[in-house]
Amino acid sequence: MKRKWKWILAIGGVLVVAGGVIASVKMKDRGMVDVQTGRAVRQDLTSLVTASGEIKPRNYVNIGANVMGRILELNVKEGDRVRKGQVLAQLESIQAEAEVQAQNASLNSSLAEATAAEAGLKAVDENLKTAQASIDRAKAELEKALLDYDRGEELWKAKLIAKQEFDSRKSQYDALQAGVREAQSRLAQMRAQREQTAAQLSVSQRRVAQARATLSKFSDILKKYSSITPIDGIVTNLPVRVGETVVPGIQNSSASLIMTIADMSLITAEVKVDETDIVNVKLNQEADVTIDAIPNKSFKGHVIEIGNTAILRSSGLAASQSAISSQEAKDFKVVVALDNPPDEIRPGLSCTAKVITATRQKALSIPIQALTVRQRGDLLPESKQSSAVTATAKQDPATTKKNKEELQGVFIVNNGAAHFREVKTGITGTTDIEVLNGLKDGDEIITGSYKVIRTLRNEAKVKIDNRAPAKSDT
Repeated sequence: MKRKWKWILAIGGVLVVAGGVIASVKMKDRGMVDVQTGRAVRQDLTSLVTASGEIKPRNYVNIGANVMGRILELNVKEGDRVRKGQVLAQLESIQAEAEVQAQNASLNSSLAEATAAEAGLKAVDENLKTAQASIDRAKAELEKALLDYDRGEELWKAKLIAKQEFDSRKSQYDALQAGVREAQSRLAQMRAQREQTAAQLSVSQRRVAQARATLSKFSDILKKYSSITPIDGIVTNLPVRVGETVVPGIQNSSASLIMTIADMSLITAEVKVDETDIVNVKLNQEADVTIDAIPNKSFKGHVIEIGNTAILRSSGLAASQSAISSQEAKDFKVVVALDNPPDEIRPGLSCTAKVITATRQKALSIPIQALTVRQRGDLLPESKQSSAVTATAKQDPATTKKNKEELQGVFIVNNGAAHFREVKTGITGTTDIEVLNGLKDGDEIITGSYKVIRTLRNEAKVKIDNRAPAKSDT
């Protein structure tokens, strides 16, 4: 019996001692914060801007209907290569062709009239020249007859010639005078005829010009019944069939689109970049593009266009076109040209572009989650913080403003305590961020957990626990 009590007393003593040890350990660990740590290391950093979008040709044209009509011919099929100026489709154009033929006939008739009037004018001009020559000849003869008449009158008065000869000379002179007057009258008639013929020619020429303008109008209308490609490319969309009727002027309607021609010589990835990242994107920056339909492959490219207009994420419209002021997230269009696009690529494929905005070789870096922000007043020792709180009312505004200043930094571990260290950062990688000053290579910093970093106080005692978290069975 005594032996039993001895064992009980011994076990009780051991429990008391163990309890004391445990209590002392717990008292020692009270107030300590379990943290995870890492170190500031030098490594190569690459800053990326990631955005999603779709594959698009740099240049493409939607061939729409310019007039209403039924499709008679489709000269291409989807996937065909076409050349600039090639006729792609032909619409029914009976009325337009009839109008062109009628105007051709009218033009030919007007041209015939103008040609006849021009020939008549030339004939009248020739007659005018003949009439003028006749007048000149008659005047010369009249002048000669006048000399003979004057000489005969003198001779008759001197009784040197007979009265009969004098009368003959006088009659000839009178006849030539009448002939000159008659020739002058014919010349006046011909001049009036020329004016009339010239007027007819002018009218005929105006009719020709009018007929040509009308023919040009109807010829242009007739051309609209033929769909012609303005660029070289590939038929990427052909939603219509022979026999269907197309109509012009209806946006986003299948009845107004005949086909789409894409210039596949330059393939691009058109992506939407978040407004917070767009300032880091510059022209000619390199990018890696992945296409959902072509997994496990990445294609090189470079930025060729950066949009200047914000696009509302909800509606896809430009922010300047929205009548309602909105604080919703916005994107900007960025176009990346693929350097060597694959043959199997198609417009409209979903893609993701990672634009390389900056690189650093052997940069001092830390995990991004280690960064935190504290107010300057929160970094004071606890004794000073309490006195500062009581003296807040007495502080001047400048001191209050200074204590509320936010500082970016990390907590380093020194002698079992966390000490806030202000840092200046550079580029941001996928998981790490560059540190420009405030740390040196090998410094031990607190990296977790997120809750600890958010609530940790300066100079708090910490306990390092870098063990991997236990996996839950559930």
